[in-house]
Amino acid sequence: MGLYELGQFVCRTYLSTMYKVEIEGKENIPDEGGVLLCCNHISNLDPPFLGAYIKRPTRYMAKQELFEKPILKQLLPKLGAFPVKRGGADKQTLRKGISYLNDNEILGLFPEGTRSKDGKLGKGLAGAGFFALKTDAVVIPCAIIGEYKRGKPLKLVYGEPIDLSKEKENKVNSADVTLIIMTAIQNLLDQHKQPQD
Repeated sequence: MGLYELGQFVCRTYLSTMYKVEIEGKENIPDEGGVLLCCNHISNLDPPFLGAYIKRPTRYMAKQELFEKPILKQLLPKLGAFPVKRGGADKQTLRKGISYLNDNEILGLFPEGTRSKDGKLGKGLAGAGFFALKTDAVVIPCAIIGEYKRGKPLKLVYGEPIDLSKEKENKVNSADVTLIIMTAIQNLLDQHKQPQD
């Protein structure tokens, strides 16, 4: 068992012990080829949750500051993370993300760019649309529903792939494609909303 698989096992064990985890739609993730997972962002636990229950390894962007810490600098790349500078277009990171997708890997992305403070889906950044337009990756909208509270239900839904063939043909811009992706995520949140206690 490699370090990534060990990390997955540890995350699954922790999440399944702490919360009433439900996973839906794993069959929507292709067994091969580039895949862009686009998910809402409510907690620092979202990245491990997004990738812990699927077979294929998932790569993530993580803020540059984390890679400046001694232990994390060594650990994060082995767990599939790569650095991104926040506050502007990081061309090197964009190129790296495209490279991973073109190499038939899975890239997990949180288009909002930061955690939601109120749990509601915020505005998506153009990077999600950029990756979708610049690669042939399958775009999967994802939704994390619930709260990271011990013993409470926590659901992760992998939605059906988004068909962006018309947008690519019509050369729609990245921001508009991101809006399509965010709408698909919001639809998942609405469809799977948990009843209030």
